[in-house]
Amino acid sequence: MAELVYPPVIGAAHMLFRALDLRLDLKGTEHVPRSGGAVLVSNHIGYLDFVFAGLAARPAKRLVRFMAKKSVFDHKVSGPLMRAMHHIPVDRAEGGDAYKHALRALREGEIIGVFPEATISRSFTLKSFKSGAVRLAQEAGVPLLPVALWGTQRLWTKGRPRNFSRDHVPVTIRVGEPVKAPAEEYAAALTRKLRERVQELLDTAQRAYPEGPRGESDRWWLPAHLGGTAPTPEEAAAMDREGR
Repeated sequence: MAELVYPPVIGAAHMLFRALDLRLDLKGTEHVPRSGGAVLVSNHIGYLDFVFAGLAARPAKRLVRFMAKKSVFDHKVSGPLMRAMHHIPVDRAEGGDAYKHALRALREGEIIGVFPEATISRSFTLKSFKSGAVRLAQEAGVPLLPVALWGTQRLWTKGRPRNFSRDHVPVTIRVGEPVKAPAEEYAAALTRKLRERVQELLDTAQRAYPEGPRGESDRWWLPAHLGGTAPTPEEAAAMDREGR
């Protein structure tokens, strides 16, 4: 398919990263297949995660088509861009069309990006994974590609103002070895295995992160189990239920 919009958008993103003086640490890109379909699976801690997860595929000269909620496509600014980059809208009331769209793209050799937690994790820990990514990979006969992001929550996340100042924020990206998705394996068991892989990568990304909080008021971006003031998973779940 013609790529008239996606490459310029990537170029604009790189210009923004330079303007913000972000410190990107990207490792594991050798695991991204140079051709053929794959389902890229990432944790979800910020609104810009699709940009950074997509960067994982650029050294392999691949583009990632992300599955995103329909409201993003309805927006007057983001909608035309998302459609022009051939991302896939997901209407949660009628998810079958999005699934078929993604399955067709995988069989045509595309990389499809999925956030299996479905929503941003306010606790910055891994939520439970939906099984859709695994079922897509099994049906299309393609591997799963685990990715972990850390630091993106400091730029823009749920319940916090955007931070696009030149704060030299580090962003760490780790790509793991592909996970095979045999059709005969139970989707639930494979989903648990995939989540464990992403958790391992997230732990690695957090250990490699070069910066800590800059003061007591800056502990909000650390999860509670690492000494931060982010909501616990239980508190975050309650906030999601209440729509806060």
